[in-house]
Amino acid sequence: MAAASDQTGNTSIGQKLAQTLVDPKAYASGRIFDTYEWLRANNPLGIAEPEAFDRFWVVTKHADLAEIAKNNTLFPYGDRSSTLIDKASDARQREVTGRPSMLQTLVQLDEPEHMQLRKLTQKWFMPGSIKKRTDDIEDIARKTVEKFEATRGRCDFVSDIALHYPLEVVMQILGVPEADFPLMLKLTQEIFAPLDEETQRAMDTLSPAAYAETIMAIVAEYSAYFLALSEQRRAEPKDDLATLIAHAEINGEPITPEQALGYYFIVATAGHDTTSSSVACGMWALATQAGLLATLKDDPGQIPAFIEESIRWATPVRNFMRSPSDDVTLRGRQIRKGDWMMLCYASANRDEDVFEAPNEFRLDREAQHIAFGYGAHMCLGLHLARMEMRILWEALIPRLKSVKLDGEPVGIESSFVTGIKHLPIQFELEG
Repeated sequence: MAAASDQTGNTSIGQKLAQTLVDPKAYASGRIFDTYEWLRANNPLGIAEPEAFDRFWVVTKHADLAEIAKNNTLFPYGDRSSTLIDKASDARQREVTGRPSMLQTLVQLDEPEHMQLRKLTQKWFMPGSIKKRTDDIEDIARKTVEKFEATRGRCDFVSDIALHYPLEVVMQILGVPEADFPLMLKLTQEIFAPLDEETQRAMDTLSPAAYAETIMAIVAEYSAYFLALSEQRRAEPKDDLATLIAHAEINGEPITPEQALGYYFIVATAGHDTTSSSVACGMWALATQAGLLATLKDDPGQIPAFIEESIRWATPVRNFMRSPSDDVTLRGRQIRKGDWMMLCYASANRDEDVFEAPNEFRLDREAQHIAFGYGAHMCLGLHLARMEMRILWEALIPRLKSVKLDGEPVGIESSFVTGIKHLPIQFELEG
C-alpha cells in the first residue's frame, strides 16, 4: 500500500480538528459543521493526522470535491479504503479479505468493473422504470400516513415512521419478504453505526481488531441471507431486483457470488438508510422553520424544492475516501500517488461560494447539491429516492395542520452515514 506523502509543509489542519473529523459524536451533535466551516475558510485542502488513523487530505470545498469525484481515472478508490477506517481495523480486514473492505460494492469498485456492474441494473432505476412502481409506492405511503395518524399527535418521527417507509419501498423492489424487514433494518443500522450506543454490537471499549471482527460478523449475516435469496430466485424467478441480480451476466458469464453479494448489500443498506435520513430532516424542517408547512400546503408545487433542500441539509453520506493514481497538484499543493483523501460532501453542500446563507433551510435555491455524489459514481437510486419522498410528502403534508418539536433531536454517532436518530414531535391533523 502506498505511503502518504511526506511533503506536508504547512498543510496540517492541527490535531484538534483532525480528531473531530474521526469522532462519531461530532457528527451526531452537529459540531462537525463548525469544523467544516473553519476548514473551508482557512485550510480547504489540508492534511489530518488523527491518532490511530493513517493521515489523509481533507477536501471541503464544493468545486474541489466535484472535480475529484468526476475524475475516476485520476482519483480512483484504488487499494485504499473508500470509507474512513483506523489502522488496526484496516490491517485486520486486509488480513482476512486481502483488501481494505469486507465487500466489493459499486462504491468500492473502479473501472471497468464498476460500470460493467452498474449497467446491469441501471435501466431498472431510471425514471421510466420506477414509474411502473408508482401504485405500489403510493400504497406504502398511504399506509405510512395511516400509521402516522394512529400515533395520535405525538411520536418519534424517526423510529416510528422515517426508518420504515423507505425500507419497505426498497425491500419490496428488491424482493425481500415483509417478515424479514426488521432484520434488514437491524443489520443496516449495525453496519453504518456500529459504535452508536443504541445500535452497536461492539462496546466502545472493544479493540480495533475486535471491532473489525464485529463488522465481519454483520457482513456474514448479509452473505448468508442474500446468497440464499439468489438461489431461490434462480429456481423461481419473480418480478424483482433479486431475480435480475441472480441471473445477471457480464460478457456472457454469470456474475460471481461476491459481485452479487456486493449488489445486494448496497441496495439493501444505502438504498433506504440515506432516504430515511432525508425524510427525517424534512420533518425536522417542518417542525422548526416558521411558515414552511403553510407554504407547502398552499403551494404543493414546491414540494420537490423542499425535498432537494432536505437532502442537501441532511447529506446523509458525509464523506468518501479516494486516492490519486498519480501525483497531482490541487490548490497549489502537491498530492502524491496513493495519498488518502477525504471528500467531505456535507461540507461541500454548505459551501458559501455555492450556497447563499448555507446554514439556512431555504426553498429558493438554484445551486445543485451533490449529496447523491458526482460523476460516474453518482447514486444509482437517486430517482427512486426523490420519487418515494415526493409521494410520501404529497400524502402527508395535506394531513398536517401543525407540527413542532417535542424534545431535542438526537443524532446518529457515525462518521460515515449519519442523520437524526430520534425526532420527537407533537402535531395536529386537519379535521
